[in-house]
Parts: sequence; C-alpha cells; structure tokens
Amino acid sequence: MAAAPPTADREDRLVAGFAALAIVIHVIEAGFPSPVPGVKPGLANVVTLIVLVRYSLRLALWVALLRVLVGSLLVGSFLAPGFWLSLCGAGASLAALALGTAWSRTVPALRLSPLGLSVLSALAHMAGQFAVAYGVFVPHPGLLRLLPPLLTAALLFGLATGGAAQAILRHLPPVPSDDTVRPPTARAP
Repeated sequence: MAAAPPTADREDRLVAGFAALAIVIHVIEAGFPSPVPGVKPGLANVVTLIVLVRYSLRLALWVALLRVLVGSLLVGSFLAPGFWLSLCGAGASLAALALGTAWSRTVPALRLSPLGLSVLSALAHMAGQFAVAYGVFVPHPGLLRLLPPLLTAALLFGLATGGAAQAILRHLPPVPSDDTVRPPTARAP
C-alpha cells in the first residue's frame, strides 16, 4: 500500500530530517579507516533506500544529493577528487534506483526488494566512481585490475546495507496518509 504523496511542507521536513541523519552517518563513516581508498560500506545509503521505499524517488534524490554536498563540506573534501567520485557514484546509484523502481512498477512480478535495489545501487555507485576515476583521474590500464575486487566489495556492501534497510523497514510503523496526519493540538495552560 503506497502512502499518500507528502505535501510540500511535509516533504521539506522529511528531506531535512532524513538528509541530516544521512549526513551524520556519512561524516562518521568518513572517519573509518579503509584498507582500499574510497571503499566504504555506504551506511548512509540505508537512509536513502528507506526514503525511496517509504516515500519516493524524488525525496531519495534530495536526501542523497544533500548528503554528498553537505557531507563533503563537513569532512573538507568539497570539490576535491573524492567529492567528484562521490557525486558521480551517487548519480549512477540514483539512476540505477530510478531504473529499478521503474522496472518494479512495469513488471510487478519481478519487483525488486530493498535488498535487490541496494545491490543494484551499490554496483552502479562503484561503476560510476570507477568510470570517473579511470576517465578523469587515473587513465591507466593498470587501474582496470582493481575493477573486479571493487565490484565484489560493492556487492558485499550492497547486500549488507540492503539487509539493514530491510530490517529497519520491517520495524517501522506504516507511513500515515495525509488524511491521518494532524497537527498537535495546543495544550491548555
């Protein structure tokens, strides 16, 4: 059962809240050591998946783009190579999510679960980052040797974040329709 489309004011609050959560996770994750530069679990993508599944692709797009922009400003990587890799990876990931959700609407019998969407998103994210890394920053054939292990890492992290998103979604209450959302009443003094 799909939730009623959020109103503009409600959408703004949803985007702000979810983007803030994703940004905090992004900043914390940036502090994790990584054996391979640029390879992170992508825990903030759990938030994007939840927004996509519960609300819409448009809200998920805003959350992801705000996370990349504000997160890069907070960790000091804005306009650095890491920012462009992250932005292009997020763009490829969102394009894959758009295709995956369109596929799911077109062929309901083959509907992708949050786990399937997560794996698709993670692989697209890595492919987008790799394309920019190879095409812009390191156009060396030796870089192609890294593609299989990077895609393997993306697959594993996609499974992990998709599993986390599915587990969280199972425990969340249904999204209220606009008909049932009422502003809180003022309490008498």
